[in-house]
Amino acid sequence: MDFRVKQFAKVRTFPNPEARLRAVVDRAPEAEAFADHCVEKARPFFNAIYGSRRRLATGGVILLTGWMFLHVMFGANGMVIYKTKRAEYQKVQTQIGELQKENDQYTQKIKALQSDPRTIEKEAREQLHYAKPGEVVYVDPETPKPDQSSARK
Repeated sequence: MDFRVKQFAKVRTFPNPEARLRAVVDRAPEAEAFADHCVEKARPFFNAIYGSRRRLATGGVILLTGWMFLHVMFGANGMVIYKTKRAEYQKVQTQIGELQKENDQYTQKIKALQSDPRTIEKEAREQLHYAKPGEVVYVDPETPKPDQSSARK
């Protein structure tokens, strides 16, 4: 039983609301004094900030401007990237133009091979080494390849 008495002795009871309010009111002058002390300690700091508010604002504007300049120049869609992409675009456009010209040449050649007998004759003579009667065809001799068996000896 002695153990139970000690256990219940540790249980605290809550004061009634009136007592809690009285405790707060009793400590109010201490809280006011602490707040006044903190305000007096911080007053020189706030006065310095207030006195240099134009300088701080100017510094903030300068920092914001610098950040925006860096973002515009070197950001994900900045001027450096823009110029690189523009140069790449122009390069691709010239390639497209060249390929379009080549495509037009091939189209003309196909049309000529389908309808022009002179073009058909020219291609047949070049690719199949045909000759008209009485013509002599000159063919460049192929360069001889070195013999593998003689190179090993």
